[in-house]
Amino acid sequence: MSIADWFQTFCRKLQVSNGAAISRRYQNITQRLNTDFWSTTSETAHSLYVGSYGRNTAIDGFSDLDMIFHLPSSLYEKYDKYTVNGQSALLQAVKTSIERTYSTTSIRADGQVIVVPFTDGMYFEVVPGFDNVGGTFTYPDANNGGVWRTTDPKPEIKAIRDRNGETNGNLVWLCRMARQWKQEWSVPIGGLLIDTLAYQFIESWAYKDKSFFYYDYLCRDFFAWLANQSLEQEYWRAPGSGQRVHGKGLFQHKAKRCYNLALEAIAHETAKPSREWSAKQKWREIFGTTFPD
Repeated sequence: MSIADWFQTFCRKLQVSNGAAISRRYQNITQRLNTDFWSTTSETAHSLYVGSYGRNTAIDGFSDLDMIFHLPSSLYEKYDKYTVNGQSALLQAVKTSIERTYSTTSIRADGQVIVVPFTDGMYFEVVPGFDNVGGTFTYPDANNGGVWRTTDPKPEIKAIRDRNGETNGNLVWLCRMARQWKQEWSVPIGGLLIDTLAYQFIESWAYKDKSFFYYDYLCRDFFAWLANQSLEQEYWRAPGSGQRVHGKGLFQHKAKRCYNLALEAIAHETAKPSREWSAKQKWREIFGTTFPD
């Protein structure tokens, strides 16, 4: 197998394998909420995948599926008039609706979302709220007495999709490989920050439109770029929306360690004769046993 084959095989293993189950649950929740709040049985209207799955950067085995459900604006007027925590009351109303479909599931309203857990370990986080002029979305936060907050996921989804198209699909694969690295090395970094950093990095990467043959360089250079991020920086700007994405801890040290491992892997690849087995072991140190041996 060539280097391109190694990374293509690796990336294919990262693809989400339970898409059918995710779609079925999404449609069931959407249909229930549409029935109760919009008087329609549509399985798709008023709902949107967001988070890593919405941005197409989730990897196989991910557990939390984020979705937004758009409610009629009249409900905002109703719950905004509550003298005490109308946001909590709104979350409870949506929770009660979902329980009509998933009556045996331990559904809970948790601050800003309704959490719907499933027996296979996956859980849906349903964010109910309201469309705003300009495309943003107002949602309830029941913490500290209740407040309305705003999010803007559609431009983020579009920005990732557009840049992925401009880079021959390499942005999404990079985001997924970085998630596998995060999982293997317990890196303190959130999914949106991974996507934000990958989005920024690949814009000026020399081989951004090339094939899997360049993925050893892609990983090496991305780890070097991550390692050089300022230790003092507290947040980065998300693609599309420009919202602040705060760090969860220092990821730079582990990025530097994996940059050095990538250098060793490439040295094995380019040796005469090449030491393919040794190279793959170095990549497996970075990405775990999902990387082919």
